[in-house]
Amino acid sequence: MSIINLKEVSKIYGFGDATTVALEEVDLSIDENEFVAIMGPSGSGKSSLMNVIGLLDRPTYGKYMLNNRSVDRIRTARRSKIRRDTIGFVFQSFNLLPRLNVLENVALPLSYKGVGLSRRTKLAENMLERVGMIDKKFFFPSQLSSGQVQCVAIARALINNPKIIIADEPTGNLDSVSSRLVMELFADIHKKGSTVLLVTHNPEITRYASRVLYMRDGSIMHDEDSQIGDIAITAKKAIHRRAPRKTLDDDLAGISAVMDAIPQKTSAKKRVNGKKKKLLKNKKAVARKKKR
Repeated sequence: MSIINLKEVSKIYGFGDATTVALEEVDLSIDENEFVAIMGPSGSGKSSLMNVIGLLDRPTYGKYMLNNRSVDRIRTARRSKIRRDTIGFVFQSFNLLPRLNVLENVALPLSYKGVGLSRRTKLAENMLERVGMIDKKFFFPSQLSSGQVQCVAIARALINNPKIIIADEPTGNLDSVSSRLVMELFADIHKKGSTVLLVTHNPEITRYASRVLYMRDGSIMHDEDSQIGDIAITAKKAIHRRAPRKTLDDDLAGISAVMDAIPQKTSAKKRVNGKKKKLLKNKKAVARKKKR
């Protein structure tokens, strides 16, 4: 059953000559309990897509259905409640509060829901046990390694039992050992029934996904099913074109090779350019109406 459904969704920033098309008539359907990896070079629209799906941003055009409900009809207060109760966010920058200890950071979303102190403490401890961080519950973020901090961030994202997990480059700042730990956590989350959307530059991360999307210039250029445990076919082609990953630059080189491995048809390029002109024309028309 489809939990996320986007129909010709576009996102445009700026006005006039400064207009940027971040997403361009994206069509996407994601079923419950899918693990979707999203790849693409910087500026391809990955984060913009995650922000729209995660209700952090609204599409400029198009229709977004979440759990069979049109998102554009949901009021601001209700959107915030859905984000809190339905969607768990994990970011590359972690976003833990430095003055709160691990237990307090994980329990924080429950305090926003009005859960009592003893109840939220117990739930937070259970979640920390799940991610292997219970022995660090009274530590502060500054006392933890990068991998441990990310595990705490994942625990906080899971505390409300969200149906959807959105992770934007969650292993980007981690070493190989910490990255493996974090990805095994996401694999466990997926096995327990959550839908996972994960943005990555690293082709090797696709071995955890059941589906891989490849983005460029605000569009989904390729969509392929993948066998969990194996690197996605298109991503595997990129690995053969480069040396083993050592740095973020190697990751970026890898994703460039991935995109080069995707066949580009001239007719498709013309269609994309035509869509962009249409979007820019519509945006300018809206700006003229506002001036009047």
